Amino acid sequence: MNEEMTQQLATTAARLANAAEALDRVLARLDAQQEALNAKVDRIVAAVEEHPRPAENESPNPERAELESRVAELEKANTELKAQATRLARKTLSPLATALLSKHHTEPGEKMDAAVVDKTLQSLSVEQRIAVKAEMARAGMIE
Repeated sequence: MNEEMTQQLATTAARLANAAEALDRVLARLDAQQEALNAKVDRIVAAVEEHPRPAENESPNPERAELESRVAELEKANTELKAQATRLARKTLSPLATALLSKHHTEPGEKMDAAVVDKTLQSLSVEQRIAVKAEMARAGMIE
């Protein structure tokens, strides 16, 4: 082998030795980090085992149980109020239906006889009559 090739091999060997040393340092740091994480996990496990959680169905204190029952009561009352609000919703008619009813001296909101409704709506087209009757049925004025 010639002198130049020997020099290249020596340089390459030195670089490989430096890379091996760098890898050793990195591995040492990784091992230290792993040990630190293991120690933290062990402390967490010990803390959890020391303070067991209460069972699912068991309340940790009476105030919490009282608050949970109060929340359940309030949710039930809220549901009932929403249902009541739906039943008592305002029922209005379109301006066309209101105008027709006022021409024939009928108050909106009172129940009407089907014959009176048919006579009142004679001037409208079939589609308009159907729409007005549907609105009146929705408002509870006819059945």
